[in-house]
Amino acid sequence: MSEELVQKLAKQGEAFAKSEMRFIPDDLLQKILRKTPEELDLLDFGVISLDDKGIIKTFNEYEGKKAGVDAKSTIGKNFFTEVAPCTNNQIFYGAFKQGVDERKMDMIFPYTFTYKMKPTPVKIHLYRGPARPTNWIFVKWN
Repeated sequence: MSEELVQKLAKQGEAFAKSEMRFIPDDLLQKILRKTPEELDLLDFGVISLDDKGIIKTFNEYEGKKAGVDAKSTIGKNFFTEVAPCTNNQIFYGAFKQGVDERKMDMIFPYTFTYKMKPTPVKIHLYRGPARPTNWIFVKWN
């Protein structure tokens, strides 16, 4: 996929982040960044935190149930290659990598998970907290 297309997708994702596609209100988003893993387990959407290399730091129970994986077993694994290889592509991983490189990320886009499940449409929100170098993947399951 060309760099031009990646840039176009990133701009579209940023526009979605400011639109009705946003499924986490700003006040909740800021609170999520400070919640414990146990508090994140109580949310009704997927929450995954990653370091800059894509290594999972947090994976909430809701996401584990929806994705059909044991949430605790994902900690320390690479999200893009070991847990959700269907995301290891220019659209998903490319947007993540661009956000890490630019040290800012607030993109929302529709996506379809296909690994270990029938094709399942979801909404993805990639976010990087301004105060800490933690990257977040929020997943709204349809």
